[in-house]
Amino acid sequence: MVDNVNAEIVAIGTEILLGELTDTNSVYLARQFRDLGINLYYMTSVGDNQQRIADAIRIALSRADVVITCGGLGPTIDDMTRQSIADATNRNLVYHQSLYDQIATRFATYKVKMTENNSRQAYLPDDAIIIENPVGTAPSFIVEHDDKSVISLPGVPREMKYLFEHRVADYLRQKYQLGIIKAYTLKTAGIGESSLDDMLGDDLLNMSNPTIGLAAHHGIIDIRMTAKADDEAQADVMLQKMEIKVRERAGDYIFGGEDDELEDVLADLVESQSASIAVLEAGISNAVITKLIDKNRDNILSKSIEFQHPADVISAYADTANMSLRETAHHLAETITIHNQSIAGIAILSLPDIDENRDDDIATVVATYVNGEIKSRVYGFGAQNDLTANWVSRWAMAYVWRQIKESIND
Repeated sequence: MVDNVNAEIVAIGTEILLGELTDTNSVYLARQFRDLGINLYYMTSVGDNQQRIADAIRIALSRADVVITCGGLGPTIDDMTRQSIADATNRNLVYHQSLYDQIATRFATYKVKMTENNSRQAYLPDDAIIIENPVGTAPSFIVEHDDKSVISLPGVPREMKYLFEHRVADYLRQKYQLGIIKAYTLKTAGIGESSLDDMLGDDLLNMSNPTIGLAAHHGIIDIRMTAKADDEAQADVMLQKMEIKVRERAGDYIFGGEDDELEDVLADLVESQSASIAVLEAGISNAVITKLIDKNRDNILSKSIEFQHPADVISAYADTANMSLRETAHHLAETITIHNQSIAGIAILSLPDIDENRDDDIATVVATYVNGEIKSRVYGFGAQNDLTANWVSRWAMAYVWRQIKESIND
C-alpha cells in the first residue's frame, strides 16, 4: 500500500502579501502533489522576515512530511530562505566553493558581471542535498530533518517548475512509496449548494477515500470526487463507484462533468429532439441568447427577442399591461413557445435601472415553459449587478434542460 505522505507549501515574499504578485507557484505545486499522490493540507504565505519564515517552516514541519518553499534564494539581503531553514532545523550555513564556481560560470556564460553579494547563494544549511540549477543562478537544496524533508526552490516560476519536474519529483518517488491522487468533477445546475449538500448526505460527504467536495460558481455547483490509490486503474474504479452513488441521489441536477458547459448540454438535448427553443430577454444582456451565440449554438433558437427595457414589452404585447413582472414573464414564456412551435420557451425580464445596492423584492424574473409547465424564479437584483446574467441564464438553461428531459421520459 502507498505511504500516506502529507505536504505543505510555504511561499516566501513580501510582494505576495502586498498583492503585488500572484502566487502561481503554489497552484502549480498543488497539482504536482496531487498527481504524485501526496496530500496537501496547508499553503502558507510569509513575507521577507527571517524569524517569521523560520517559524512558518517549524510549524509546517510539525504537521507535514514534506515542506516545500518557493522564493528567497537570491543574492540580496532580503533573500532569507537559506538562513531561515537553517534556523528552523538547528543547523549552520556552510559555504560551498563548488556552488560559487557554478554561479560564476553561469554569469560568465550570460556575459554579465557577477557582484560579490552572489556569494551568499553558495551558503547552504549543513548536510543539505544540493539541487543543481541548470536554468538559473539560484542553487536549490533539500534538508532532511527528523525523517522529514524541507525542499527549497527558486521563486522564478520557470526555474521552479524545471527543478521540480527534473529533480524533486524523482526524489519524492524514491523516498516515499507514492501512489496517485485522481479527481473527477460532476457539474450540477438548478439547485442550491445547501440543498445539494443535504441531498448527497453526510455519509457520502464525510467519506475519507474517495472524498467529495462542493464548489459553487454563479449558478453552477461542482461535485468534486477525489480518490487516492496505488495506481490510476484502481483510482478509476473508486471514482466510478462513487459517481454511481452520487448520481443515484443527485442525478436529476447533474448535467455533465469536467469541461462540459451547460449551453452545450442544453443545445445537444434540443438538437437530439430535432427541436428548437424560443428566448425573450428584456433589460439584460449577456444572458441566454448571447451565451448560445458565443458558443455557436444559436442554431437551436427558433426565436430570439431582445428589448432594452421590460416596459418595452408592454407595447409589443398589449395583453401584459396589467400584469406583474412575474406574471408577464410567465405569459411571455408560454406565448413565444406556442407561437414558434418550440419545445421550450425562456423569458427573462430585468430592471436595468435598479441600483445593485437596493434590496427590491423583485427586480429580475426568469420563467421557463415546457410541455404546458411553467417554472419561474425571482431575484432582488437588477441588470446592473454583474452576477445577474450568469445566475438567471444558468438557472433558465438548467430548468429548461430538466423540463425537456422530464417531458421526454414521460
